[in-house]
Amino acid sequence: GGCQMVERKGVVVSARVHPGETNASYMVKGLIDFLLGDSVQAKQLRSEFVFKIVPMLNPDGVINGNYRCALSGHDMNRRWARPMQTEHAPIFHLKNMIQELQRDRGVVLFCDMHGHSRKK
Repeated sequence: GGCQMVERKGVVVSARVHPGETNASYMVKGLIDFLLGDSVQAKQLRSEFVFKIVPMLNPDGVINGNYRCALSGHDMNRRWARPMQTEHAPIFHLKNMIQELQRDRGVVLFCDMHGHSRKK
């Protein structure tokens, strides 16, 4: 079953645009583990979609212990409208990849995983 590869729509998932949201890494790991698993649901998803997963969109910020910003001092999640190739490289390249995927096969879902710890 499933679609021929050329017919499959795209699903894009990213995480850790905000370096301090460490729980997003656990969420994306869980997603990857699920998608690579043997369940009927995982097999069906793999047969119907092409997944593009960026588990750590802001590795420089993560490595340097930033909470929201990249090394440039910018909050990358606020640069989607007009990202610059050098100052906002992760967003610039992900946005280009999503646009190319949309042209080539269509994107049915873009999910940017975040993790907040706020008491209500």
